[in-house]
Amino acid sequence: MLRRIANHLFWAARNLERAEWRARLVNVNYHLLVESPPQNPQAWAPLLAITGEREVFEERYTSADETSVLTFYTFDDENPSSIRSCIRAARESARALRHRISSELWLELNTLYLDSLSWSPATLEASGIYAFFTELGGRFYRIAGITSDTLTRDPGYDFFMIGKMLERTESVARLLDVKYHFLLPHVEDLGGSVDLLQWAALLRSASALEAYRRVYGNAIEVERVVEMLLFDESFPRSARFAMNRLGASLQRIAALSANGTHQLSEARALASAKLANLLSSSCVTDVIGGGLHEYLLQIEDECTNIGEVLSADYLRFE
Repeated sequence: MLRRIANHLFWAARNLERAEWRARLVNVNYHLLVESPPQNPQAWAPLLAITGEREVFEERYTSADETSVLTFYTFDDENPSSIRSCIRAARESARALRHRISSELWLELNTLYLDSLSWSPATLEASGIYAFFTELGGRFYRIAGITSDTLTRDPGYDFFMIGKMLERTESVARLLDVKYHFLLPHVEDLGGSVDLLQWAALLRSASALEAYRRVYGNAIEVERVVEMLLFDESFPRSARFAMNRLGASLQRIAALSANGTHQLSEARALASAKLANLLSSSCVTDVIGGGLHEYLLQIEDECTNIGEVLSADYLRFE
């Protein structure tokens, strides 16, 4: 497979996943605020710390209020990681691959992009934050379903899934960090009713609340929430599930190396194995005891390393 095609498939998947999870990050912060006592005007600021975009944000906005942060994350064309920018980037990759993807997938993605051009603070206010992001989440699910049902299971699909799962692993870590940063100034509230409501809101935003209750019952326990989102091998949105799925795709691509289609890379194997081992050898008690925030940062760093190695091995082209 040409590196150009692999690169477009990889980044189409990453940008779609990034747009979806960016919407989840905004939504979980909204739920946390709604289900918490009255907040200060800077209650949206933690999101900027989590995504590492505070400096970029402060170059153009004077206050981290609700309207400014929502604009920055949803439809700011000068922010390359805004939801609309990610959808645009995914659409451009898909446009270059019209001969490799289904017409159904192209139509759904192109329609989402064209609709995103009309997004503005006024339309968001008119529809309501909850309704807007609920509808948007449904459209991402529709794209995922079309992708699953219409793409041929060939190396191209594996590159698509590698991009999707790498982004998902990183996003799970960032989603959990929303809660960490949100409660950082109020550690005395840990374990209280507000704390538990916020963990439930986080599960709901990750589409994990119902799955959690089926496994652990109605009682929300911090350790169980972290265990499910990081280590549950059977839950599709957990970090470990994503890394297992990524590893399976890498193995199929590596198998092609035996036929000379791709070049084997020890660095690539070591990079993916390091994160897989990190997730498979850790237990929730040790992670929380040793510092959840530090552990999540470690996951994000390893995701960055894997992305760089993959780029050098398979995706970079002139």
